[in-house]
Amino acid sequence: MAMTNFHGLIPAMAVPFRPDHSIDEPALRRFAQWLGRQPGVVGMMTNGHTGEVFSFTPRERAEVTRIVADAAKGICPVVSSVVCEGVRDAVEQAGWAKDAGAQALDIMPPHHWLRFGFRPSQAVDYFRAIGEATGLPLIVHVYPAWTKASFSSELLAELARLPSVKAFKIGTREMNKYARDLAAIRAAAPEKALLTCHDEYLLASMVQGIDGALVGFASLIPGLINDLLEAVKVGDLKAAMAIQARIDPFKEAVYGAGEPTGEAHANMKAAMAAAGIIPEATVRPPTIPPSAEELARIRAVVAASGIALCDAA
Repeated sequence: MAMTNFHGLIPAMAVPFRPDHSIDEPALRRFAQWLGRQPGVVGMMTNGHTGEVFSFTPRERAEVTRIVADAAKGICPVVSSVVCEGVRDAVEQAGWAKDAGAQALDIMPPHHWLRFGFRPSQAVDYFRAIGEATGLPLIVHVYPAWTKASFSSELLAELARLPSVKAFKIGTREMNKYARDLAAIRAAAPEKALLTCHDEYLLASMVQGIDGALVGFASLIPGLINDLLEAVKVGDLKAAMAIQARIDPFKEAVYGAGEPTGEAHANMKAAMAAAGIIPEATVRPPTIPPSAEELARIRAVVAASGIALCDAA
């Protein structure tokens, strides 16, 4: 079965580990079942940056998807990211994700594009090959404008016309280009879903006219992010600003003044553990856990929030 609804909240999932860095399958199952039932959640994504995807082998990525898809059966569909360097590799791993239960795929740019760049035709061929091989709906994972793997607005419009592409995870992080990107996709294929992945400035990216959010931050505060989405949808800016103000302490503790990084994901796992969402804050190398000072600040934010974050533990 393929995922059909991309309009709403799609958390990019963190993965709980045991202290020896092995996957804590019971904790991951509990987390998936709790997260999938949160208001506004239309799907959950495995193997994103928040899920420490670069620390996993290809087979482990498929295993994470299998665990989450099995735990979330009857609750909500599962998306898996595909992180590969070549077309044949991507088709193979996308097939493993499908066999594991993924109902859609988030396609990250091959990372050699970050070093060498790419031609637009290469990107179109890459998405077309994965879509035709799997028959699953695809989410285009848009990298920041400052990277060599950034997609032009014209290329985004071309990708929007592919039948297999159903949504865009837009992490442009340069607001003039972000507005042009949204407009280009809307003009080419207005039915395709536009999803912010700007965890560190949610409200500013939402009011540009999006359909949902695909963010790792929703592993920690799905309720607040859904409340923000709903306020923006009905045009209640005053309520949206008040909700963003409640999000801001978490944002500062997790992301500080920067964009999401491996260390920010470690900060978020520490907050998730402090809130009882996962039992351990363990991260896998090369990600570095927060310092004692950072950990104290994160725990203080969680304690002071007054928010009942989790009933999963």
